[in-house]
Amino acid sequence: MAGSGSMKVAVLGGGVIGVTTAYYLARSGHEVELIERRGGVAEETSFANAGQVSPGYSSPWAGPGIPLKALRWLTMRYGPLAVRPKFDPDMWRWLLSLLRNCTSARYAANKGRMVPLAEHSRDCLAALRAETGIAYDERSLGTLQLFRTQQQLDAVAKDIEVLRQIGVAYEVLSPSGCRRIEPGLKQATAPIAGGLRLPGDETGDCKLFTERLAVLAGALGVTFSLETEVAGVITDNGRFSGVTTSCGRKSFDACVVALGCATPALLRPHGMRIPIYPIKGYSLTLPVRDDLAAPVSTVMDETYKTAITRLGDRIRVGGTAEVSGFDMRLRPIRRRALEHSFGQLFPGGGDASEASFWCGLRPMTPDGPPLVCATPVKGLFINAGHGTLGWTMACGSADVIADMLGGRMPAIDVDGLSLTRYR
Repeated sequence: MAGSGSMKVAVLGGGVIGVTTAYYLARSGHEVELIERRGGVAEETSFANAGQVSPGYSSPWAGPGIPLKALRWLTMRYGPLAVRPKFDPDMWRWLLSLLRNCTSARYAANKGRMVPLAEHSRDCLAALRAETGIAYDERSLGTLQLFRTQQQLDAVAKDIEVLRQIGVAYEVLSPSGCRRIEPGLKQATAPIAGGLRLPGDETGDCKLFTERLAVLAGALGVTFSLETEVAGVITDNGRFSGVTTSCGRKSFDACVVALGCATPALLRPHGMRIPIYPIKGYSLTLPVRDDLAAPVSTVMDETYKTAITRLGDRIRVGGTAEVSGFDMRLRPIRRRALEHSFGQLFPGGGDASEASFWCGLRPMTPDGPPLVCATPVKGLFINAGHGTLGWTMACGSADVIADMLGGRMPAIDVDGLSLTRYR
């Protein structure tokens, strides 16, 4: 053991959530082994995400007006939503639960659970950066939500009221103000009605962050068991005792499941129905062609729901919510949608012909907040279901789990992040 009060802990999953969890647990003095089926960390959903750390945009997808918006998005040529129906009870159960959460009261409650975690996570990330000097093409220049129509700009009033209530800094910008913050928009061919800027948001390369944090975790004693499949968790009289893997059985004192979309299947045999479903997202990563025509930070295109982010000498364009189960096919129409949004806002900023095209499965809960909690099995914890906000919430979620596992009171109220909300 690493010291008095320490435990031998398994962390299942090597994405940004799993690696940050392993780091924070090791820093708390625990003996940690991270188990990952791939040959390296950040090889799946964390590989090429949109690159945002955006506490101010920590909102549930389920909200008032979303059902009508979804119908409109489904009819758009380059709409941000795609549903590929299949005989999958989990898909329909998840979609029905999402619809049930599309009320004003539930939206407010769910956002109230998400924002404190996201803001705590931003503070934890800043402290981590100060302590370790970790670098990952990061920029602390805010994010800009861009509205192409006056109707979109008028509709943001409710979000602004929420930002005001929770004390998040913001600026409402005119078209000229948007171009002042993001000079590359001067060449845009799309109309610009205005924007909402959140100066406290950050950007960076999530994969680079995860890889470099894994090195720091290794220096703290974390063991990485790569190319190792997790087959199941072992319990004894209602208490966790170990995991079965492709390399045999391993015994531990405690375990944190950070397997994203694979979390429900692992825990179902233990009587837990985890409402996490894969929602596929796509991204393009392209080289900067003209620095003056490229984005400075992140621009979120409200019409097509794409996030266009500057990552050093590259640009990441991320978007689309495709409900299609575990289908990992790269669909050309989704690439054209990302190219369309980027090309209208930053023509000449990057070379789309040299872009790499990628997709990943976001682990989404139907109500929005992730599951950062203990389970009915003593010693078994969940840190999953962060959806599009995995990196935004990673450090805060890891800090909360480390406190829970160590028997300490977390820094924020975590009642709304548990399984009990689904009873």
